[in-house]
Amino acid sequence: MPTRTIASTRQAIPIVGLGSWITFNVGRDEALRAECTRVVQAFLDGGGRVIDSSPMYGSAQEVIGHALRALDATGPVFAADKVWTSDGAQGAAQAEASRRLWGVPRFALLQVHNLLNWQAHLPMLLRQKAEGRIGHVGITTSEGRRHAEFEQLMRTQPLDFVQFTYNPVDREAEQRLLPLAADRGIAVLVNRPFRQGALTQRLARHPLPPWAAEAGAASWAQLVLRFIVAHPAVTCVIPATSQVAHVRENLAAAHGPLPDAALRRRIAEHLQAL
Repeated sequence: MPTRTIASTRQAIPIVGLGSWITFNVGRDEALRAECTRVVQAFLDGGGRVIDSSPMYGSAQEVIGHALRALDATGPVFAADKVWTSDGAQGAAQAEASRRLWGVPRFALLQVHNLLNWQAHLPMLLRQKAEGRIGHVGITTSEGRRHAEFEQLMRTQPLDFVQFTYNPVDREAEQRLLPLAADRGIAVLVNRPFRQGALTQRLARHPLPPWAAEAGAASWAQLVLRFIVAHPAVTCVIPATSQVAHVRENLAAAHGPLPDAALRRRIAEHLQAL
């Protein structure tokens, strides 16, 4: 699996990860939990390491922990989670509760989810990093929200990671966030690459263009993912899925020469037209 380096720590992570929003919120349903475990196994078998979740995602953290214990795989993962509470005094306790659900020794990355009370949570996370209790610190947003405030924090805070939405039809991040991340050496996780499935469902009504092969893509999903990871400021994209076939398809998108700038423009223009 090709990797990119986190500038602040020089640690390398694979360029395609695994999200868990909605897809891993399956509660106690044994059959669905087993399917999630198979997804995690296929992800790890294919060279994946970065798994992202949040307390906001219902039972997703518990389901991830169940899978990692079943596979004896708590060590290899780059465990990324979030703090999501308006109560600044509860951030550390929530992070510890999340860690126990995952069953990992520590989180590789903890992020302030959607900037919720970042004034309290970000200093707490930076202290935990200084103490060696977590590996990296970041902030998140999605769907193009609060980019101005997000940018200000990127300029003023010692962040290792940022996470936001970016794909061929949601390109606002190209204007300021992605260049700023590159300038400041901040790693970038990309969420909602498929607009929670709405983008790939819409594209499925159209034939894949013959020139997609030039981009190394055998499907619409791979074309979208390869557009994203071809941006030099992107560190890792985290598509969510509940299907083994889809996680294998997503991981396959990481391999081979990535589209150049001209081909990325062609992809974006074609998808925008559709």
